[in-house]
Amino acid sequence: MSEATETVTPPPPTAGEKARPTVIVDDVHVTYRVYASGRPAKEASFLRKRATSMRRLREVHAVRGISFTAHEGEAIGVIGSNGSGKSTLLRAIAGSLPATKGSIWTDGTASLLGVNAALMKDLSGERNVVLGGLALGLTRAEVKERYDDIVDLAGIGEFMHLPMSAYSSGMSARLRFAISTASFPDILLIDEALATGDADFRQRSQQRVEDIVEHAGTVLLVSHSMSTIRSMCDRVIWINKGLVERDGETDDVLDEYAERTGIPTARNLRRKPKQSTETEAKPETEAKPETEAKPETGPAGQPPEGQAGTDTNATQPAL
Repeated sequence: MSEATETVTPPPPTAGEKARPTVIVDDVHVTYRVYASGRPAKEASFLRKRATSMRRLREVHAVRGISFTAHEGEAIGVIGSNGSGKSTLLRAIAGSLPATKGSIWTDGTASLLGVNAALMKDLSGERNVVLGGLALGLTRAEVKERYDDIVDLAGIGEFMHLPMSAYSSGMSARLRFAISTASFPDILLIDEALATGDADFRQRSQQRVEDIVEHAGTVLLVSHSMSTIRSMCDRVIWINKGLVERDGETDDVLDEYAERTGIPTARNLRRKPKQSTETEAKPETEAKPETEAKPETGPAGQPPEGQAGTDTNATQPAL
């Protein structure tokens, strides 16, 4: 029995060794169909207008061959402009949107704030906490045990006893995030859910994400807030027009993203005052010898200032 227990628990990864992969995305393409807007030409006949309206179905190639591997304990930020395919990629990883081509492997359950279908607007927030916890696989005793923690993280307060139809969009998003993270999912997919709260909620949610990472979970965070990405993620994937533009460490990717797109990041905003103070301090130190040298080149008959004036007073006899 002792030998069996030793083989079940694997040794922790060393500093140079990567952890166990939890998400593998291999050459994934996602194409979906939408109805294009627009009116037919004015000179077209009635039958031609009707035929063209029936042909307005078009295909959108949102993800164009993305490949990457996420490991346990990683918090990965996904950035890019609107329409680049970030949300589509997360939905494909969660399994809610099928991949047209390629493969996605997940070691564990991927939760895209996965209690959206279980929450009901006609019920109170308290009842939705119970339903959401049961949908995540928790028992009633576990939901009751974690109820106070969920309420504190959501920060809704007395609104917990009101139906969710009375909630704002930000309150609903905070409650969904609090319920979804109550069970420490293996793979947590967050799509702009942290941008709906105030500074206190962002701090609480950041602590919750750090707790999930410490429990050997994997977090993929889509956000347009570069300060949130920089403070919460140790790796960033930049997606541009459905392709991976850059994949690497957070500071390197965000610096290149700011340089090539012109969008400032949190680090660049902090660096600017330091650079301005250094450039302003240099002329002050270099200007001192110039101000001391100017009186020496003055007109004849005027005694120079500084040490030359003290020397002349020393040679003259006292009256």
